[in-house]
Amino acid sequence: MANAILVSGLIFLFGLALSKILEKFKLPAVTSYLIAGVIIGPYVLNLVPAKLINLTTLVANVILSIVAFSLGRTFTKKQIETIGKAVMLISWGEVLGAFLLVSTVLYLAGMPLYTAILFGGIAPATAPAATIMVIREYRAKGIFTETLLGVVAIDDAWGIMVFALAEAVAKVLVLPGVSGSIIIHSLIFSLIHILGALALGAALGVLLALGSKLVKNETNILLLVFGFILLNTGLALHFNLSDLLANMALGAALANIKSDQIYFNVLKRIDWPLYVYFFVLTGSSLEIPLLKHMGFFGLLYLLSRPLGEYIGAFLGALIGKMEKRIRNYIGLGLVPQAGVALGLAILVRNEFQNTIGHAFLTTIVATTILYEIFGPLFTKYALQKTGEIYTG
Repeated sequence: MANAILVSGLIFLFGLALSKILEKFKLPAVTSYLIAGVIIGPYVLNLVPAKLINLTTLVANVILSIVAFSLGRTFTKKQIETIGKAVMLISWGEVLGAFLLVSTVLYLAGMPLYTAILFGGIAPATAPAATIMVIREYRAKGIFTETLLGVVAIDDAWGIMVFALAEAVAKVLVLPGVSGSIIIHSLIFSLIHILGALALGAALGVLLALGSKLVKNETNILLLVFGFILLNTGLALHFNLSDLLANMALGAALANIKSDQIYFNVLKRIDWPLYVYFFVLTGSSLEIPLLKHMGFFGLLYLLSRPLGEYIGAFLGALIGKMEKRIRNYIGLGLVPQAGVALGLAILVRNEFQNTIGHAFLTTIVATTILYEIFGPLFTKYALQKTGEIYTG
């Protein structure tokens, strides 16, 4: 235990130090944490013991629950009206475009169908923090910027739903003797479980809103909100429901009942250390020897994902009758991929340990590092081409 505590201290300090060093090269902090994890991981300095790397699953469940809860607040009536029909169409187009193109390309290239579907299911996830960071850094503003912010605020929510269905289909396909009827029944079963997760989260959201009347100071609000998130996650996992959807529903229910943002902002007091721990441990999980086996498919994923997002977002903007400059460049702002994708990849590793789990996680971690390095550059380029970067 002492060794794990010692290494945990090194995780925070080394992650912080490397982020400060790489900050000079304009790299996002999440990229620095991932690289830090690779460096102190088993294939470079070998400082992180296996038992600590195994904690990634627990940390991922907590982090993704917080992320999903925060995403839920975008599903208020007022926010949906503000986002508008066009933004919703762009988001749906991006999610479906990434899923369909990635799954199709990988399957045609020789990847097993269930694996291709899993990669497709994880492809729509983006990294809102990286996109927002670029927008703030260059003080961008205008209709394109507002549209981009609207899309990144909700596309992970749709992406989580797509992944839940993709994972259900993949589980059926990997079993021997699969038939079409079994897949259909599995999809129906998955939809029931998704609805169950939404119902669970909504019910607890109502209870949370009622309980919030009994607490006033921020510390107690934090305890109440964090406790409900963990309770919601635990119940969802116990009943084999999607904990991500359950927490989105929890956040959505609370946001529709209580307009005060403190119930969401208060989590910022504790979430950053968890993010650092999560990203560094995820980087440590990178199994470098597997890269040579997954290199070809990893390259296809790396290229097909942003292309699918671009095509889907373009078509969504076209259907939504957005102006030309938005149609042409909105997809470029969606390239970054980080937290949600990494968390979902860990879930895949745990569910498919005896097949492609570890290779899958390695591919996603490797491509995520590249997406996080180069993704913000695409976002900056899109903002420049649309004329919404202001230097004055």
